[in-house]
Amino acid sequence: MADLKQLTDSFLTLFGGEAENIRFYQAPGRVNLIGEHTDYNGGYVFPAALTFGTTLLLRPREDRLLRFASTNFPDKRFDVALDGIAHREEDDWSNYPKGIVHELQKSGRGPEKGFDLLYHGEIPNGSGLSSSASIEVVTGYALLTEGGHPVDLTELALLAQRSENEFNGVQCGIMDQFAVANGREGQAMLLMCDTLEFRHVPFESGDHVLVIGNTKKRRGLVDSKYNERRAECEQAVQELRSAYPELTLLGQLTPEQLRAEESRIASETVRRRARHVVEEIDRVLQSVDVLEQGDLAAFGRLMNASHDSLRDLYEVTGRELDAMVDAARKVPGVLGSRMTGAGFGGCTVSLVHKDSVDRFREQVGAEYAAATGLQADFYVCSIGDGVSRIDV
Repeated sequence: MADLKQLTDSFLTLFGGEAENIRFYQAPGRVNLIGEHTDYNGGYVFPAALTFGTTLLLRPREDRLLRFASTNFPDKRFDVALDGIAHREEDDWSNYPKGIVHELQKSGRGPEKGFDLLYHGEIPNGSGLSSSASIEVVTGYALLTEGGHPVDLTELALLAQRSENEFNGVQCGIMDQFAVANGREGQAMLLMCDTLEFRHVPFESGDHVLVIGNTKKRRGLVDSKYNERRAECEQAVQELRSAYPELTLLGQLTPEQLRAEESRIASETVRRRARHVVEEIDRVLQSVDVLEQGDLAAFGRLMNASHDSLRDLYEVTGRELDAMVDAARKVPGVLGSRMTGAGFGGCTVSLVHKDSVDRFREQVGAEYAAATGLQADFYVCSIGDGVSRIDV
């Protein structure tokens, strides 16, 4: 956890006044353990909240001014009147919390008076571990709590998603905000993105830990390739309707059903996209089964199969992610390694024996640098709780 005394000192340096009315809130980052590019196809994802994320210090004001500051961007403070909430490019990162305020105002639960707000983020920017969702969810939770409103965590996740979609123009799905809001220590989450049905699944890793590797590769291709893959999946559904007239999403098919009729898909490329989606959803469900049986080695093999499918069938990995995964799998004590997130950069997630972590950092870091010229970062992670107030 962040050093609250140090953050309080920073808050008082920025905003002045007294410490007695400062309140503390936190929301985690998240990692998706398996189930990539399944969400928009009506399938399952399997994310987990992390033990690091965003800490928010908040203090009420007597006027109607919001003052936003961040320890991560100390030279950028933004003062915004509650009556003038609007998206402005020059307001940079503060558009994320502003979007939540806007959604709360639309729902009739906006703050009556202003606040001083200081954010401290432990999630590296651009790493794909959901820093924006963490900021959105912690802001919404804090403002609802301070306003005396009950907090429904599913509704909060939807509110945060809507603020990102509509206020900030980022067409994200629900997984990030949902995992950040509903995380539970030591447990991953089986989530059906279409219906928001979910359940927690114990992730008992024993002597193994999750290690996230940040490729430091800018993900410039994500938007265009994402839209391309969605269109290919929609094309597959259209062509399979001659066999399955009621089909609306690839996630409604079993692997056996797809194999029986995939020749109806004219393009070999589109067939490969469909095969990844349907088999990946099946891997998510298998993952839950093997974890409930305590078979970590089997889960590691499913992680490997997921990455290989994303590389060969869905073609969203890229040179950097493949180089990091290849290097990770050579380290003794690694049960599995795969890309996590949309692809073309961002992060990998590996399941590593705790005695191998130092060797993993050294060996994978050196091999990755030799292959790509980039210096990776590695974070050893535990699975943590969702958004909460910190009582001090």
